[in-house]
Amino acid sequence: MENKALVVIDLQNDITKNYKLIIERVNTAIDWASENDMRVIYIKHFNLSEKTRTFKPGSKGAELVPELNVVSENIFEKSKASALTCETFSNFIENNEIKEFYIAGADATGCVKSTSYNLAKCGYKVHVISDCVTSYDLRKLPEMYDYYAQKGCDVLTFAECR
Repeated sequence: MENKALVVIDLQNDITKNYKLIIERVNTAIDWASENDMRVIYIKHFNLSEKTRTFKPGSKGAELVPELNVVSENIFEKSKASALTCETFSNFIENNEIKEFYIAGADATGCVKSTSYNLAKCGYKVHVISDCVTSYDLRKLPEMYDYYAQKGCDVLTFAECR
């Protein structure tokens, strides 16, 4: 396997309805990654705060959306915005010598933002696939694309990744 991975972040039942705008492209990206010997990694957010009702471990809302093409058992759980806070995920990328990441998922202003930033900060090559990320507020996407670029990430459409 190459030292590249597609990371699909927080496409779970409790996520914004806007995921339906990207799910077909995300599934196409998953197929592309699989066909090109990249690892496909899924990140699930668990909300451990008692004051919230979404993303609760063991709930239907915390499950990956049913439309998502799941092609690997590389599913990691986090309870903070950055996927790197998940020790098993961090160990997985280190043990598999993954150096380059393609990012898809939700939310562009939260977990995608934090994961992309922290991966780039750690020296990894990061490509945010702009038409494979979504947000609760779609008006924020252009601002987030600028943020990713300022923090050292490539911002590419899926067609530009191929």
